[in-house]
Amino acid sequence: MYIPAHFKIEDPAALHELMRAFPLGMLVTHGGSGLDVNHIPFELDEGAGALGVLNAHVARANPVWQDVADGDEALVVFRAEQAYISPSWYPSKHEAHKQVPTWNYRVVHARGRIVIRDDERYVRGVVARLTRRHEAGEPQPWKMSDSAPEYIDGMLRAIVGIQVEITALEGKFKLGQNKEARDIAGAGQALVERGEQALGQIMLACAREKSAG
Repeated sequence: MYIPAHFKIEDPAALHELMRAFPLGMLVTHGGSGLDVNHIPFELDEGAGALGVLNAHVARANPVWQDVADGDEALVVFRAEQAYISPSWYPSKHEAHKQVPTWNYRVVHARGRIVIRDDERYVRGVVARLTRRHEAGEPQPWKMSDSAPEYIDGMLRAIVGIQVEITALEGKFKLGQNKEARDIAGAGQALVERGEQALGQIMLACAREKSAG
């Protein structure tokens, strides 16, 4: 991934935070059938390995788990907020007319070694932890025990575990850091007014930091 210095994020804690907040990762593999991409919700275990371990599962009918071998290199892409940025949102554009459109976003690339975990205990644990996390905000969180044991057992037999030990992390937070603070703020405020609250507020914070620094 091309990352200009002003957009590069190297702090593992910041990268892990994005991965937790946006857990639907794009798993990119290159197995016997060539390039393959699967979109999978991942559980991040920050305490495992040097940079963390990603746990997930796929349908047994998905050929990816048979197309790759343990130890093969894999890439998981996590993308957060993204939006088009109009040059008209920059105050400096109306003075010098030297701005062009762009696209701002935050993304993390996690490279690692894949391991296929075709065992019931592993997949049961992954499903249980993913469920607890993503059901936590529900008025009546769904639990695996809400369904008949034989039904859950059958569903677990229909999936296969995927584990990726992270060996390298790259983060690109493109928020206009190469521009004047007033231009970052102008674009951030425009996003907020258009309903892109998350990215807009992040850019406004970036503008304040740049002004203070």
